Amino acid sequence: MKHRVTLWYIQDSMSIEKGSKLPLIKLNDKDGNPFDSSIDIVNQPSVIYFYPKNFTPGCTAEACSFRDAYEDFIAHGVKVIGISSDSESSHQKFAKRFNLPFTLLADENKEVRKSFDVQGKLMGLLPGRETFVFDANGILVFKFDGMSAGPHITKALEIIQSFDNG
Repeated sequence: MKHRVTLWYIQDSMSIEKGSKLPLIKLNDKDGNPFDSSIDIVNQPSVIYFYPKNFTPGCTAEACSFRDAYEDFIAHGVKVIGISSDSESSHQKFAKRFNLPFTLLADENKEVRKSFDVQGKLMGLLPGRETFVFDANGILVFKFDGMSAGPHITKALEIIQSFDNG
């Protein structure tokens, strides 16, 4: 009896840390429009948050919290972007149902998640929940990793408000 051997190679990913440049993001938004961070995020701060899945309780609470604080982000000239591996049509339904005014990007192949080195939780069973704050030069000034959705918005707003004082 012959045995088939499958070799798995795990590519070492570079962790994105404070001071890192915004990785290139090229995905489609909820309406199927192409999004390219080198064009769509120019000379403005951004908050990019990765979340596990549309319509789940924690992710819905997080999205609605970003929605509720959206005017505060806009007042500081910040682009808010949510990314998950859900499809464009799922994002479209999610945004419509919860009146989400910010950009949702479909990372179905998890390539952007990998480029940001967002790690899975619970032994890889759940996609991670991380928030990244970039300044107007596209430099990472803050990142937050936590499965509880609430602190992501609060911490991101604190950092954005500090831009006015710095």
